[in-house]
Formats: sequence, C-alpha cells, structure tokens
Amino acid sequence: MPSPLDNHTPAEVDPATGKPRREFKARGSFVERCEGCNLPVLNCLCPYKVTAESEAQVWLLTHRIEHYKPTNTGRLIGDVLAQTEVFTWHRTEPDPRLLALLADERFAPFVVFPDDQPDYADRVVSIDAVTQAKASGKTPVYILIDGTWRQARRIFRKSPYLDALPVLPLRSERETRYRLRKPASKAHLCTAEVAAELLRQGGDVDAADVLDDYFDAFNASYAASRQYHKIKTPTDAMQRLLARQPTP
Repeated sequence: MPSPLDNHTPAEVDPATGKPRREFKARGSFVERCEGCNLPVLNCLCPYKVTAESEAQVWLLTHRIEHYKPTNTGRLIGDVLAQTEVFTWHRTEPDPRLLALLADERFAPFVVFPDDQPDYADRVVSIDAVTQAKASGKTPVYILIDGTWRQARRIFRKSPYLDALPVLPLRSERETRYRLRKPASKAHLCTAEVAAELLRQGGDVDAADVLDDYFDAFNASYAASRQYHKIKTPTDAMQRLLARQPTP
C-alpha cells in the first residue's frame, strides 16, 4: 500500500497563512527505526506481519499530523487488510479519489462516529445495516476518522461530503488495551481497536482476530522498546501470528 507521505513533505504550505508549516517531530523521532514497520529496531514488528481477507473494507480519513506519529495505529489496519485506503484530510481540498469512491455504487460507506449529538440522529444506523449491505451485494466500508478526539470532531463537522452518509457508532463493552497514549477514558478505543471490533461485529471474525493480535504485538513491542527492553520470548499474540505465517 503506498504511503500517503510519498508525495508529501512536512514543510508544506499552510493554506490559511501562505507560510510553510513547521516540521512536526513526534516524540522518539531520533530513535533508530525499522524501515519496514517504523518501530524501534530493538523490537521490530515485521516478523509478525500477517495479512487477512475481509468482506468489509476500511477507509481512513487521517489528520495530517497522525502520519508522523510512530504510535499511530491506523497504519496497522493497512498492514493486515490490503484493500485499506488512506486519505489525508484537508478541510478545503477533499481528496478527489475519496469523492470518486464515495460515489461508487459498489460500496456502502458508513462514517464511524459516536451518536452523541441530536442534529444527525436521523443518520444513525446499527451494525445490522452492514449485514443488509452485504445481502444487497455491496461492499461495506467503515470510514474511520484517524486523529485525536478533538481533531476527529472537527473533521466530522467540516467535511460536507460525509453529511449524506449513515453514521455507525461503535457499540462495545471492550476497554482499550492501548498503552502508548493515555486515553481520556478506557472506553475510548484506538483506531486499530475500533476497526477490529467493527470487523468482528460485521462478521469478518478471522480478519478481526488477526488485527487484534497484530495490535497487541505492536503494543507490546513499542512499550518494551520505550524501556530499552528486548522481547526475547514472543507473547501469546506474537506466537499466534507466527503460526499463521506461510511455510517456506
């Protein structure tokens, strides 16, 4: 999957001021990282990369700063699901390819967002709508807004091309297992966790299991590297991923 940064430099021009933006440097930007997985080489994630098939697809609408954060989990989805699409959000310049895909009748896109405001209550649907989309011969698409909660709300409100789409809130009792950023609430799942839970609820159980294990491997590897600790014995999730690797 091509990186959204292939034709993008950090010193891009801010359309509001006309001046170059300052380069964003994430915490840990000077750590030696694997070119394949972007994790510290101390605990490279590459041996555990496994792909899976799913009926549904995931499209990420990503805030530009997330691309520079090595702790971003949205990219894990693309590692597991080859059909994942990644679009960088620009308020005044929506991606033409995203607009074309939204208009493609082969897909049934759902914006994944909480149903906590009354002004779009008429657009809210349940996971049953995903089952109905599959039954009608369409490919369900989970559109995940990838950013902080504040950024996600802004993207949701400032993207008119999302206004006509059904809103699918995630209903789950799961608590986040993410250890690399402190969430406001344990109920706030990170992007990869949301994707895995939606895949599972929508019937793509095997893909959900692989993504869950891959996320756990990422979580453990990165947390250990922050403590300069080398993982010598693979975790249970890592062992399950290794068992899925094709035999040479």
